[in-house]
Amino acid sequence: MLHVQNVSKMYRLYRRPSDRIAEILPFVKHHPPSEFWALRDVNLTVEPGEVLGVVGPNGSGKSTLLQIVSGILAPTRGRVIARGRIAALLELGAGFNPEFTGRENVYLNGEILGISRREMERVFPAIERFAEIGAFMERPVKEYSSGMYVRLAFSTAIHVDPEILIVDEALAVGDAIFANRCIKKFEELKARNVTVLFVSHDLGLVKRLSDRAALMLDGRVAAYGSPSEVVNRYVGLVLERQDQGEKAESTPGGAFRHGDGASRIQEIDLRNFRSQSVRTIEPGEPVTIYVRAKAVKALDSPVVGVLIRNRLGIDVFGTNTRIEGIDLGSVAPGETFEVEFTFDCLLTRQDYTLTAATQYTEGYSQDWLDDALSFSVADSRDVAGFANFKTKVTWRKVEHEYSSR
Repeated sequence: MLHVQNVSKMYRLYRRPSDRIAEILPFVKHHPPSEFWALRDVNLTVEPGEVLGVVGPNGSGKSTLLQIVSGILAPTRGRVIARGRIAALLELGAGFNPEFTGRENVYLNGEILGISRREMERVFPAIERFAEIGAFMERPVKEYSSGMYVRLAFSTAIHVDPEILIVDEALAVGDAIFANRCIKKFEELKARNVTVLFVSHDLGLVKRLSDRAALMLDGRVAAYGSPSEVVNRYVGLVLERQDQGEKAESTPGGAFRHGDGASRIQEIDLRNFRSQSVRTIEPGEPVTIYVRAKAVKALDSPVVGVLIRNRLGIDVFGTNTRIEGIDLGSVAPGETFEVEFTFDCLLTRQDYTLTAATQYTEGYSQDWLDDALSFSVADSRDVAGFANFKTKVTWRKVEHEYSSR
């Protein structure tokens, strides 16, 4: 269990190095330092077996928070209550001595965590298998690539039986195969009631792994809740900052809306081949996503797009009129325009949400409405994954022919 209670972190910023010395000397004039608050009154709770993902722009305080939770930094105010052994995988280069071999660094990390040599010798083969760095285990880690370094560091962290695991953007440098193995390992840790706190810029990974998520902005927790809602809020704020004239708001239905308001989406609907509004469809069934919007300002070739996400908030399919080669031309203020996207449903049996947007050709949002409606795909078959392809299966029996000599 992990509790972060009213944690703040302040740094003193000096104009010159000499001002730091002059500050402690009486009767010496100096410029007083300015205060920079990297964190302000942060409160978070992560229960046993829960995964909390932290997102936010660079400089928002994410790494500072993880360093305080890990015990590397002391908070200026507040406190952290951590019950259990903490294993931390922070920025690349932290925790390992570059002159030591991989094997020596593994044992060194065990000693830092208070694990006996005998116990580290017991788990070392598992660490070696997961890291898959071969003969480099006996080479100094300064010779490692970034991917090899992270594989060894992550493998060490997860095999020392942590009760709290802290991960800071470490999976970003791994390849796809290693990333998938890490995801499976995260799921195993959850099943073992390990508390996980991780920072990532991979929003799809945050949606997939997290039970809850937090958005950090300017050293504060700006949003806290379900991963899908927090990620949607973050994406909206990123797009909003691209154009300071954009606005962001929450709709009564809980969807997140942002854009500069040059056009306004009035209706989004999912319809079957009879043009009837539906919220349940079957695999292979033709469906149409209908979007109606009204121009508030004069528009030149506005773009209308749609995005389907699964129940975890992971993007499954998205397209827009620009991708499809459709030009809507000029639209005058007050005019309404309608767009229909028709396709065969190739989705598996799950719950999904539908997002729609109007944009400029450069990609800036006029009106973006996240998770505007939800729908389900009903199927009697248990097909794995997201896509349900039309599959033709052929088979035959082949008799073995034995040649006689």
